[in-house]
This record gives sequence, structure tokens and C-alpha cells, in this order.
Amino acid sequence: MKVLLVTQYFYPENFKSNDIAFELAKRGHKVDVLTGIPNYPAGKYYKGYGVFKRRLERVKGVRIYRALLLPRAWGAGLSLALNYSSFAFFASFWAAFLSLRRKYDAIIVHENSPVTQGIPAVIAKKIRKTPLYFWVLDLWPESLISAGGVKNGRIISFFESITRYIYNNSDKILISSNGFAESILAKGDYKEKLIYFPNWGEDVFLSSPKSQIPDLPEGFIIMFAGNIGEAQDFDSILEAAKELREYSDIKWVFVGDGRRLSWVKEYIASNNLAETVYTLGKLPLEAMPALFKRADVMLVSLKDEPIFNLTIPAKLQAYMAAARPVIGMLNGEGADIIKKASCGAVVNAGNARGLADEVLRISKLDKEALESMGQSGFSYYASNFDKDHCITNLCNILSQA
Repeated sequence: MKVLLVTQYFYPENFKSNDIAFELAKRGHKVDVLTGIPNYPAGKYYKGYGVFKRRLERVKGVRIYRALLLPRAWGAGLSLALNYSSFAFFASFWAAFLSLRRKYDAIIVHENSPVTQGIPAVIAKKIRKTPLYFWVLDLWPESLISAGGVKNGRIISFFESITRYIYNNSDKILISSNGFAESILAKGDYKEKLIYFPNWGEDVFLSSPKSQIPDLPEGFIIMFAGNIGEAQDFDSILEAAKELREYSDIKWVFVGDGRRLSWVKEYIASNNLAETVYTLGKLPLEAMPALFKRADVMLVSLKDEPIFNLTIPAKLQAYMAAARPVIGMLNGEGADIIKKASCGAVVNAGNARGLADEVLRISKLDKEALESMGQSGFSYYASNFDKDHCITNLCNILSQA
């Protein structure tokens, strides 16, 4: 098949769009990718890329076309709005050009934020009536409200209209969480379009740890890896850490970067948590397996917001792929998966006291019990979220066009 993948984020940025393109190409499909100039998450163009640099390239048999966009800078407010809108605008011209130039059998949109990534894909679809598959990884405009803090009714209504327009023009709507169906069906009669298509963990978590990692504290380590932002509810996480401050053997290790990292560091300092709470900053993906191996338990959390209660955090699949036990402070489908997989413990979103109690309880378990939880999570992962199985399923979905 000839496939056009439309996504604002692509290699060398690290997103599941990479796996889709490279795995389809590996299986003999001809894949073109329409994406932006890489700038995530630092907010500036990657070295070697720019307005006049590497706008067209081929990687692992995939042709990549990079539309102009304004870098996301500090990743909030006007800079983020310009980043989103500039990609949608310039990529739309590329989409028309590519669709006129060649006949694709399928168009796939990898839609994490923003939903406006779907606009160029709709343009390409209309030119040749090509089937469009829209993979929803982030709900809009709910994400705009919960994660972006937008309250303006006109802005919300505008993006809800765009979302409906894209759903209306999609032949199939792939959802990474079954819970997403509730939001999508509230916007229209899309029941016949919905297909469950879950996320998966990166290959690196299935291999033996090899990378060097920073020194970690001695003791029972509860580790959080990923974005340190509003959605992850670090207010409650640090409240739990403060509750357990007297248990000096319990160490909280946060790996990652995000809007709230500076606030987290200030909280640690002002609440005398430096002996039990550590921030390592952003580290390369290749270092994660070795880091995860050193952790006794991994932490996943989301605020108690309607959109997050429908979401499966992608880090959960990574934790399970690495065969690590998990403590979740979240509601909805993510919590249900931890329970079904018997891979750890769950407390309700925002329940700092409950999180502290569970961390204390699990810290008293022996290594064999913890390893058993991790292996149970890996077994569930292999049955439900294996990448090869997911890509095979995608090929079957596309072949029905």
C-alpha cells in the first residue's frame, strides 16, 4: 500500500508515529510522512534542521516532508498556539501537493495534541477521496480545557467545531483508550467509525539494560518517568512524599522535564525533602531500561479530570513492558488495567494519603513479591499491547479500505 502519515511530530522526535512509519515500511509498504521541523520538547529546531535545512529526507525507507512551523519556544500560550497553527497552515499546502502528485491508498493521522494536525490530512483526503484513519491519542477540546487551562467559550467552541469536522471526514477513528468513545460519541454519530487501537511501549524496554545511568540513592525507590506537568498532579505526589518524610529509606525519584519541574524543585527545598525526593531531569530514552531496573516500583498519576479519567497514560505500557510493578494514582481505564494485570496497586486520583499508605505497604514487600507483580504486568502487556501485534492489526484495518 501507499500510505501518507500526517503528524506534527516525527523522527528524530520520539513518538509512536516513528514506529508506525518505520514498521509499515519494513513490511513492504511505501510510506510518506508529512511532518514539521523537529523542535519538541526543547522548543527550538534540532541541530542540523531549519527553514532551509533537511526539509526533505529519507530515513529507513520512509520519505519525509517537513512543513514549515514556528518552534514551540517555552511551550505555552501564544508560542504554542503559533506552533500549532503554523504547522496546520503550511502542512495543508504540502498535503495538497503530495495528494495531487501521487495516489495514496490510505492517510493516517497520529493525533496527540493538537487536533489541528488533522486539517492537512482532510485536504489530502478530499483531493483523491483517499480513506482517512484518525488515531486519537488526545481528546479535544477537552485537552485544551484540562491541560491548557483554556476557559474562553468561543475558543472552546471553535476547536470543538474543528474536531467534529475532522471526525466527519475520517473514515475510521482509532482510539487508544476505550474510554475515549464517550467523548467522541458525544460529538456525533461516529459509532460505526470507532476502532480500538491501543498504544505500546518502545522496543528499548524489551531489551537488556545497557546504558550508563546517574547514581541513584540507596533505599526503596519509587520512580516517576515522563512529563512533569499539570496533568500529572505533582501537588498530590509531593504531599504523599511529605507524609512519608520520616521514612528516610523510601526514596522518590522523578525522571523527566516539564512545566512544573521548577515548582517541584522549589517544593522539595521549602519542605525539607532533599533527603527523600530527587529530580534527575530529562535523560535519553536509551537510559530508561537501566533506570527502571533500579526502581522497586514505578509511579503513574493523573489529575481527577473528566478527560484524564478516560485516558491510558502511555507510560503505563512502558512500565509494563519493562516488567516493573506499578503504583497508580488515577481513575478510569488506566486504573482498570493495573487491576486487571495484577501488576501493582491503585488509589483514586488526588488521594495523596492513600498513595502514601500504598507506598509504605509495598515498601515492606519482599523482592519476590515485587518481581511477581512486574512479571504479571509484562504478561498482560505481551497479550494486549505488543507492538508487532498492534502494527499487524493496523495493516488489517488499512487493508479493509
